[in-house]
Amino acid sequence: MQILELIGRQKELFEADIKANEEQLKTIVSASRFLVIGGAGSIGQAVTKEIFKRNPKKLHVVDISENNLVELVRDIRSSFGYIDGDFKTYGLDIGSIEYDAFIGSDGQYDYVLNLSALKHVRSEKDPFTLMRMIDVNIFNTEKTIQQSINTGVKKYFCVSTDKAANPVNMMGASKRIMEMFLMRKSKEISISTARFANVAFSDGSLLHGFDQRIKKQQPIVAPNDIKRYFVIPKESGELCLMSCIFGQNRDIFFPKLNESLHLISFADIAIKYVKSLGYEPFLCQDEDEARALAKTLPQQGKWPCLFTKSDTTGEKDFEEFFTENETLDMATFVNLGVIKNQLSVDNEKLKMFEKTIEDLKSKKSWKKEDLTQLFFEMIPDFGHKETGKYLDHKM
Repeated sequence: MQILELIGRQKELFEADIKANEEQLKTIVSASRFLVIGGAGSIGQAVTKEIFKRNPKKLHVVDISENNLVELVRDIRSSFGYIDGDFKTYGLDIGSIEYDAFIGSDGQYDYVLNLSALKHVRSEKDPFTLMRMIDVNIFNTEKTIQQSINTGVKKYFCVSTDKAANPVNMMGASKRIMEMFLMRKSKEISISTARFANVAFSDGSLLHGFDQRIKKQQPIVAPNDIKRYFVIPKESGELCLMSCIFGQNRDIFFPKLNESLHLISFADIAIKYVKSLGYEPFLCQDEDEARALAKTLPQQGKWPCLFTKSDTTGEKDFEEFFTENETLDMATFVNLGVIKNQLSVDNEKLKMFEKTIEDLKSKKSWKKEDLTQLFFEMIPDFGHKETGKYLDHKM
């Protein structure tokens, strides 16, 4: 069964928009130089492929994972082959001196796309990973924008998240604060971004976890009370490229909600997935039963599944791509909406955030409460609620 069918769809979401703009996309991409940061993650690979197949003059890809970079190159060579332009990958941490030296040695790009992020809600469980989330999602973005300004980059794209709209978790809030920092830099360089749904079967996602559980003959576990919007990896790449190429300064692209994009529960996808592999889902009562039955049920053509109510910190009851206070353009594209932002910057608030983080780091000691309180100061209507339970406490 194809990924589209598993998430309850028959056709790709952005077909009409890509078809209508394909010639212009090819013309612009083939004449341009690209740097993709975080290009070996699921979304980064999808974006890299969308650029590569349109024959860019230069395409450099940076990622901290050398294994994923190797797979990206193998995948591209096996599917698209080669291009006339300069295609290279670099195993670098964008927060490092080595990355700064890399930019200093070249740095000549027309478009910089930043897909690096700590994207998991579960990353807020401890203060140390949470501080790294702030570094990666906010300060590395600030740093790479400034480098882009210094080297004369024409356009900077950075991925956001639907969870930045009325955020309830620290990951979504970090991306909302990142959007504030983007706004400040938009006075010096053209910036666009995108908020989109869950990417089906992306690395580390719950759906990717289904695949891993099957390979390891372990039970499938999913919440039965949470519904989400899903895009496939190819669609995530198309959304980012469309925003990068066609987005005006401060634009945020997102998928329109229509009959093609609908909510579906993780439990429903799990059932479809298990059935697509030829197994009948067997609903278990608890974790112990699910683990025990994983040793015997598959031989009987059944797979143990445990569907539970969500009670962990940071889970949002519903998904949204924009707030009631944002101005929308719903006419330019068929299935892409655009949030049109006017320049609005609270410099004092941004300076306060930078200074507070700097002070906490200098002490080499901070608590989660310090960071949570800071986020509330940045986003007064932040809907964060601490339950004391995290995803790592479950299978």
